[in-house]
Amino acid sequence: TPIKSSAASDVYKRQVYVSNKNYIISQGHCRHLGATIEKDGVNFAVWAPDAAEIDLLLFDAVDDDSPYVVHLSSTVFKSTYFWHVFVHNIGAGQIYAYRVTKTVDSPQAQSQAEEINKILIDPYGKRVLFPDDYKRFLPKDEKLAFKYAPKSAVINVDEYDWGIDTFPHHSLENTIIYEMHVKGFTADKSSGLSDEIRGTYKGLIEKIPYLVELGITAVELMPVYQFDEKDARPNMDNYWGYSPMAFFSVHEGYSSDKSIEGPVKEFRDMVKALHRNGIEVILDVVYNHTSEGDENGPSYCFKGFDKDGYYIIKDGYYQNYSGCGNSLNANQPVVRNLIIDSLVFWHEKMHVDGFRFDLASILTRDKFGAPMNDNTTLLSIDANRRLAEAKLIAEPWDAGGLYQLGAISGSKWREWNGQFRDDVRSFMRADPGMVKKFVLRLLGSPDIYNEHMVDAQKSVNFITCHDGFTLYDLVCYSNKHNLANGEHNRDGNDNNYSANYGFEGPTDDVHLNELRLRQVKNFMAITMLSLGTPMICMGDEVLRSQNGNNNAYCQDNKLSYLNWDLNEQQREMFDFTKTLIGLSRIGKIKHVNDTPHHKLDKLLTNAKIQWHGIKPFQPDWSDMSHSIGFLYYYSKQEMYAYIFVNAFWEDLTIEIPCVPGHLDKSWYQFINTSLGPGKDVTPFYMSTRYHAGNKIKVKSRTVLMLLCPST
Repeated sequence: TPIKSSAASDVYKRQVYVSNKNYIISQGHCRHLGATIEKDGVNFAVWAPDAAEIDLLLFDAVDDDSPYVVHLSSTVFKSTYFWHVFVHNIGAGQIYAYRVTKTVDSPQAQSQAEEINKILIDPYGKRVLFPDDYKRFLPKDEKLAFKYAPKSAVINVDEYDWGIDTFPHHSLENTIIYEMHVKGFTADKSSGLSDEIRGTYKGLIEKIPYLVELGITAVELMPVYQFDEKDARPNMDNYWGYSPMAFFSVHEGYSSDKSIEGPVKEFRDMVKALHRNGIEVILDVVYNHTSEGDENGPSYCFKGFDKDGYYIIKDGYYQNYSGCGNSLNANQPVVRNLIIDSLVFWHEKMHVDGFRFDLASILTRDKFGAPMNDNTTLLSIDANRRLAEAKLIAEPWDAGGLYQLGAISGSKWREWNGQFRDDVRSFMRADPGMVKKFVLRLLGSPDIYNEHMVDAQKSVNFITCHDGFTLYDLVCYSNKHNLANGEHNRDGNDNNYSANYGFEGPTDDVHLNELRLRQVKNFMAITMLSLGTPMICMGDEVLRSQNGNNNAYCQDNKLSYLNWDLNEQQREMFDFTKTLIGLSRIGKIKHVNDTPHHKLDKLLTNAKIQWHGIKPFQPDWSDMSHSIGFLYYYSKQEMYAYIFVNAFWEDLTIEIPCVPGHLDKSWYQFINTSLGPGKDVTPFYMSTRYHAGNKIKVKSRTVLMLLCPST
């Protein structure tokens, strides 16, 4: 007679028969958490400190409603806070889950008792499976709950041929980051890919030549950890993926291969192909919250094992510093270990080059939500030897009002510089009182990073990212247009520092479209020429628009996808961006001098940087100034550069300064964003030449760049 469950007693090995299977169960260990393939079977281990009894559920299929239950109630299978069991004669492909059936009798465990009998995926699981009728909230009927619940699967992460794969290891000085959405990059039919691979890791592989042509050195992938696509408004999907379910599992939805091990293999194929083309892979990781939400959300994993340990809970309520219902208790030792173990897994086993931490400031909060000065989690990541060669980038704020730009613990961390975004937008919009701030952003924001005394690459410079307007929408819309999200236009940022220049949205006005294109080029030029590591958002190089939607988190459709059919203006923008990236990789303002980064008065009167206005050496630092000129030296290329930025709404006539120490040398026009295609960037042999004292009319809202070899 088949046995459908077994209570493991105080013996080290127990043999149990179920149908035609022979399970041999022994004590196991907790040296490694998760499901670990070992000789003759699989070891299962999980953190559940308040559990008195726990079930390991073994399923024959993802929609199996009658799993084999290994019921663990003996201390043989518990080492202090960890439960473990070894199941012989199983291996890769085994589907499993857990449930806590009883908690210890203590005041501390009372809240955990509310979570008993929930079907739980493994916090360290390497694969999450979803039945066709997956339910975010499971029915109370046990068989239906088993059938509809997500489940984990055992994966052999050591079975993959990496060949001679190597990490590109680009310096931050020579890195160009391209923030992209795996699905949105190729999902549109205009990509020309087959239906089977559009919007997948495999589809991205097919488009690597595009990234190579553009000059990208690193892709920053929006979340690819398994997330809950149903964690959004009713009848809408979570497109962005900022709703993590599992920190070790590849998102199934981006794989063309839905087999148990398919997504893991396809993701690795993508990484290997990108590396082969010299492109690094940076993951946008979300360790600040999960899609379990608050007390009204589902329980599918962390809540069921130890909700007071995994989450910041105060006075019985989940603290919501993420804006998504809960916040991970990142400085709790087990949670900190989980985060670091996850990072090490993706770096070592999946060959990921770096990580961008969403709302990283939440990781600086203690168990009550109070900010910590030198928090152990970010410092532990910073100093971890196994992550020594991984790039670490922080989004240094959270949704709870904590803003830590320039103050993230650990010298290795780099930061998304939100002040660069806002100040450059404001200056180029011709807001008053912005010229000094604009200059500081060009110089790597020494006013922000002065305490660290670090190189300028501390700053990741960007004008746009997934969150907010696209670059083209930034110059087409003065207001957000988010009605399609179903929240009555209440969602998304209201303060975008954008402008429509006379008309809201698309227009047939030729002159207005020329102005908008010029402003987009200006933003791109400033991003590439400034000190720091530049990042551009997918599609900005081809004027991608979201019709004014600045919060497209739930728009899994053409609004968010990259359209590969380019018109003349879009091709012009692509060529311009490609040329700028090439210049940026050659060199930026370097070796300002030996003055400490934080001496602002020295920077503004620096011998290696000359500041100019419409007349040489007469910069206008007043609040009503909307232009600035500066001259500096490309040490690596032995090249002088003179840049004049006119953010004014009127044309300006400027006088050209001399090449330092060379009164007879000529300047060659390299960039003039007011000129049309084929003229906005000009090679030397075709370039207009200027000499000291010549006067040039710089059109309104234009960036001009002149170059001169020093030899």
